[in-house]
Amino acid sequence: MKKLVFLSAVFAAIFMAGCSSKAPTTTTNNDMYSKDMASIINGINSRVQNIYFDFDKFNIRADQQGALNSNAALFNSGDAMGLRVLVEGNCDEWGSDEYNYALGVKRAKTAKDALVAQGVSESRIEIASNGESKPVCTERSKACDAQNRRDEFRVMQ
Repeated sequence: MKKLVFLSAVFAAIFMAGCSSKAPTTTTNNDMYSKDMASIINGINSRVQNIYFDFDKFNIRADQQGALNSNAALFNSGDAMGLRVLVEGNCDEWGSDEYNYALGVKRAKTAKDALVAQGVSESRIEIASNGESKPVCTERSKACDAQNRRDEFRVMQ
């Protein structure tokens, strides 16, 4: 009789240990949508091109028009139509912080206006200026300075 009670207790303990109280993990439609959207955004952002400016200028150079046209086509594509676009204006280190901030705004606004002219909805585009605070190159050379005078484009949800 003791063996039967003992075996019953062991069996009950094993049975209870085998039953997990965790809820099964499932992938919801929202999770799948988020992963798909992240993939779309990453794909578009990997193809977006920066545009570059001359020293102390905010007009789009003729040699940069192709990059801007390519970006506009990406932003007008089916996958990107519902996404926001951030245009960030950047400057080299020459000039005061205030001046470079204002120049970055002018550069971003110029690119925004050009995108709108190519059919990108103005309500989808935000602009920001980094001034000289986000250099991609820190060497003291004209070539390095030229890399820092740019607009960067980023697609966001």
